[in-house]
Amino acid sequence: MKITLVILTLNEYFGLKTLFETIPFASVDEIIAVDGGSSDGTVEFLQTRGVPVYNQTIKGRGEAFRVAFQKARGDALVFFSPDGNEDSGDIPKFRPYLEQGYAMVVATRMVKGAYNEEDDRLFKWRKWANNAFNLMANLTWNRGEFISDTINGFRAITRSAWSELGLDGPGYTIEYQSSIRCFKKGLPIHEFPTREGRRLDEKIGSPSLKTGLAFLRLYVHELIIGRNWTR
Repeated sequence: MKITLVILTLNEYFGLKTLFETIPFASVDEIIAVDGGSSDGTVEFLQTRGVPVYNQTIKGRGEAFRVAFQKARGDALVFFSPDGNEDSGDIPKFRPYLEQGYAMVVATRMVKGAYNEEDDRLFKWRKWANNAFNLMANLTWNRGEFISDTINGFRAITRSAWSELGLDGPGYTIEYQSSIRCFKKGLPIHEFPTREGRRLDEKIGSPSLKTGLAFLRLYVHELIIGRNWTR
């Protein structure tokens, strides 16, 4: 099985400069980047290091996934954001499970042995919201082993699963939709624990309320369409 590492970027020069040498490139067969319109030197940084960069013409993380599957040659794609949230040391852990035949592999922040960046806080608002959406998806569609982190973006998807799932979710809902549609299709998913870090540049990530509403709309949409979607 050939595996492509997809580096997702939007003004991530600081994170790339800090993390690039820690990425285990030898553990994958191809490396590409999909950029959402960086203006801070991100694209130039990657190009000078021989990483092909593909630019999005439509904004959003969902579109970045679609561009990646159009451009990559791998049988499975591992998506990695170099902002400090995701542990680059976990990239090699995806391959064994993909080679065992799992359609999707997710690095989970929600099980024993994992760490969520809010775990040291008294009020874990983002984690609690994620767990709520996660429970909704599992109770509604999952008939297999409980999946603890249906939303986390640090994941791998096989090309065959991508073709079958027909994912059209916008923005950050693409991961939630991919989990839900795997549940609907009964495709096998595996998780392994990961440690979520803080953003290296200390920027604020996706707006919580706006993102939460987008997840809710996606959940309702998937309820309405059931199994009827265009592949």
